[in-house]
Amino acid sequence: MPRPVRVRFAPSPTGLLHIGSAHTGLFNWLFARKEKGRFLLRIEDTDTARSRPEWVDAIFEVLEWMGMDWDEEVVYQSSRFEQHISRAESLVEAGKAYRCYYLPEELEARRKEALAEGRSWRNDRRYADITAAEAEALEGEGRKPVIRLKIPDGKTVFKDRILGEIEVENETIDDFVIVRSNGTPLYHLAVVVDDVDMDVSHIIRGIDHVTNTTKHIHLFQALDAELPEFAHLPSILGEDKKKLSKRHGAVSVSEYRDAGYLPDAVVNFLSLLGWQTGDDQEFFTRAELMQRFSLDQVHKRDTVFDLRKFEWLNGQHIMALPNEELWTLAKPFMVRAGLIGDGQPIDHDYAMEVVGLLRERCRTLADFAVQGGFFFTDDFDYNPKAVRKHWSKEPDAVAVRIGWLRDEFTKLASFDTEAVEEVVRNLSEREGLKAAQFIHPCRVALTGEMAGPSLFHLIVVLGKEACVDRLEKALVRLPEVVEQAAIGQG
Repeated sequence: MPRPVRVRFAPSPTGLLHIGSAHTGLFNWLFARKEKGRFLLRIEDTDTARSRPEWVDAIFEVLEWMGMDWDEEVVYQSSRFEQHISRAESLVEAGKAYRCYYLPEELEARRKEALAEGRSWRNDRRYADITAAEAEALEGEGRKPVIRLKIPDGKTVFKDRILGEIEVENETIDDFVIVRSNGTPLYHLAVVVDDVDMDVSHIIRGIDHVTNTTKHIHLFQALDAELPEFAHLPSILGEDKKKLSKRHGAVSVSEYRDAGYLPDAVVNFLSLLGWQTGDDQEFFTRAELMQRFSLDQVHKRDTVFDLRKFEWLNGQHIMALPNEELWTLAKPFMVRAGLIGDGQPIDHDYAMEVVGLLRERCRTLADFAVQGGFFFTDDFDYNPKAVRKHWSKEPDAVAVRIGWLRDEFTKLASFDTEAVEEVVRNLSEREGLKAAQFIHPCRVALTGEMAGPSLFHLIVVLGKEACVDRLEKALVRLPEVVEQAAIGQG
């Protein structure tokens, strides 16, 4: 019988969940869901100097937001200290590990000596087979031993699901420390013992762990445990082809959440970082990803974090949502921007019309507040660029046209898109002008901007009273605004 699929995601709570960590977690989760396996969560919180409870909570929050549910109780590595040390002691008793009493300065001297002679230095196991009396004497001198794993002769060969066969000569691996001189376990020991006890079948992690894998294989074998399969994911780089970091912008998942990215878009985008779909499809629902994802389609090459593509995908996911859900998601950004009060009742039909007009233009939820603020307040500034382009060249003529629009809109009995458009077309025909000579100045007057949703639909959504009032306000402020725009340009 094939081994049941059990994978683990093991973040450290030393800060916000990084995009790279979330990427690793997602590939584990997708693999588990595709293979009908178990996705386990382990919090590697043994770095007491940097780990914080609030970071643990932040990890849970982000995973839940992304919809990456885990299947069993969370394992906290810090609570498993006794198991880690017990396994190390058992390895010493079995002769697979030993206590090493070298002082750090002695090791450094031997390394320098080997380097001077042009050879590499591995621990000579001077203390591997000493007697209990000799050990007691050394400890009497104040020496505190570390525990080292014995690396056998030969070579380590394993097949990586992504990288293929990897072969390492064991002579290049020193007898590495698994327990510090203060009696605390090192990362290598804790990770492998936890993976054994959690019965992890596949270890899917970043390519930066490849060098650790050969060490871990020796630990698995020393513990007489079944080896898991290994798969090392490609690195995520910025567009300058350097490792993704803060210089490239936001690097934590929560920053993108707070910027208005949808969880499904984050999952979709991260899944494409290194996964070859085999076709040109880029938009995936969560269900499609769980059905199609395959480790065998993950490539070896580093992958680039393309923010423009991320924004485009987020816009596609926004377009896929119904207006009701979009309003619920976008409303907090309106509140944050001060456009509406928290808990302030908004006419439902009006909100649906606003969202319907804006959805095609918004790449993030935050864009709804940026692009649609004028729907919720008439206390906005006129964009100087819009003023210079559509008002400043002939301000007196523009004022006349805005006045004509105000008067004609006031007369309308039926305020719908057909009637509004007819007003603009009739005025342009009557005055021998282009429709754009009314449309652009009108948009600036009603929204403060030079671009936005369809003007005729926008006018109807705002309503007759609001439009007439804003046109009147624009007429009053136009000379002052034109002058300020000219000063600003100078």
